[in-house]
Amino acid sequence: MMRKGPNNLITDVAGLLVGNAEDHRLKSGVTVVLCEQPATAAVQVLGGAPGTRETDLLAPENTVQTVDAVVLSGGSAFGLDAASGVQAALREMGRGFEVGPHRIPIVPAAILFDLINGCDKDWGRFSPYRDLGYDAARAAGVAFLTGTAGAGTGARTATFKGGLGSASTLLANGITIGALVAVNALGSATIGNTRHFWAAPFELDDEFGGLGYPTPLPEDAALARFKFRERQSAAANTTIAVIATDAILSKAEAKRLAIAAHDGFSRALWPAHTPLDGDLVFALATGASGKAPLLEDFIDLSAAAASTMARAIARGVHDAVAAENDLMPSWAQ
Repeated sequence: MMRKGPNNLITDVAGLLVGNAEDHRLKSGVTVVLCEQPATAAVQVLGGAPGTRETDLLAPENTVQTVDAVVLSGGSAFGLDAASGVQAALREMGRGFEVGPHRIPIVPAAILFDLINGCDKDWGRFSPYRDLGYDAARAAGVAFLTGTAGAGTGARTATFKGGLGSASTLLANGITIGALVAVNALGSATIGNTRHFWAAPFELDDEFGGLGYPTPLPEDAALARFKFRERQSAAANTTIAVIATDAILSKAEAKRLAIAAHDGFSRALWPAHTPLDGDLVFALATGASGKAPLLEDFIDLSAAAASTMARAIARGVHDAVAAENDLMPSWAQ
């Protein structure tokens, strides 16, 4: 049996901290996962409209093996500036890949589209995301807010507000796995017109309302719901996430873990991985447990990656709160 970690957050994985920064005038923000020691990392992109920085270096065949942080940001392509702010904070901390006398913080990043969400985006010459990234890195700790916070501040789905979600799982072999996700999907995390979550079979201790599946399932449950029908708004989507473990993994194994975590998207969002979503999962392995999983253990770890990600997605929508100028209701309304 799987059980939640003590905080039910990705920071239950030893060696990780998370920081948020947001600007409610913009209805947007940044979330940073800070690795206390460089962590093995990989990425898998399955959406058709991704926005990324420094993802090529995460391929198993490439030289750099570890990263110092990963960034999830709103702001579409403007949000990629957030990684520069995180690099600045890490440089002040003396962190980074050592090249001669220089240290270069390795900070892959991904963005979601939240520009058309009812708030002012007229920020002038330079976007605010570099400063938001710096502030998020400096705010990193074990505890952090979910829902309408960080990269989830301006997120929406087809039926309710989206948000920042997190969850963790303790496996019987002593390994911990955690997920962090900014849910801004073209599709829906809930079934039909109900408040019941697609992720219901994986819920632990009523962490996102305890409603289970509706009985009977509504006749239109299989109908794909989309956030926008207007052509000019159709690309305003993307769910971006981090799956992390304290197991010892190679880059290739971390890649497999990221692939497995995408199954959590498919179990929690309908539809997922569309041509208008930039759906992406970073994988991090801190190695803090000292345990290198055998093949059968890795199968369990991969299953937990999917279920933990599905729970985090549901929690992101569940935890969102109403705010001024919202274009969608929150789940709790």
